[in-house]
Amino acid sequence: MHHLLAFILQIPPIDPSTSLRTAFLLRLTSDVMNSVPGYPPNLDGLPQLLNFLDDLDEAWLADASSDTGVNLVIPVDMMELDRPIRSTPVSQPERTRLHNLLVTGTAGLEEWLSTLSTPAEDYQLALESAGFMQGFDDLFSKTLAEMEGLSEPLISDPVGMNVDADT
Repeated sequence: MHHLLAFILQIPPIDPSTSLRTAFLLRLTSDVMNSVPGYPPNLDGLPQLLNFLDDLDEAWLADASSDTGVNLVIPVDMMELDRPIRSTPVSQPERTRLHNLLVTGTAGLEEWLSTLSTPAEDYQLALESAGFMQGFDDLFSKTLAEMEGLSEPLISDPVGMNVDADT
């Protein structure tokens, strides 16, 4: 999966390629979060899994934020003077889908980890003693925090909708 993620990250985050990059990242995230629980958990493979999930978190962090800029090197011969270079941020429906994938996926990973066969100890104790508990506790915390900061404020009382009980 690392090779596939590296390939996706080679897609430039500039229009018209931005939506393709986002679609592929969503698909990869979905496939990973739904596929990992299909394999038996193994303490020896957990460092590689955590490393990949952290890389995926970093990839989303780079794409989820409209405030964070990434320096792009664009060859002069590829630039079109009549078209400005822009990068469309991840849309609200895509953020919602990503949020759902991450929340349900991490819950699925937790259930998956509970099936970890460890000699005479709880899976959480085994993860903690192996030094993996913090890594699983922090899964996608950077992306989720960034998405929380990007969420549009909800208007709880739109103009004209406030009905006073006294009137």
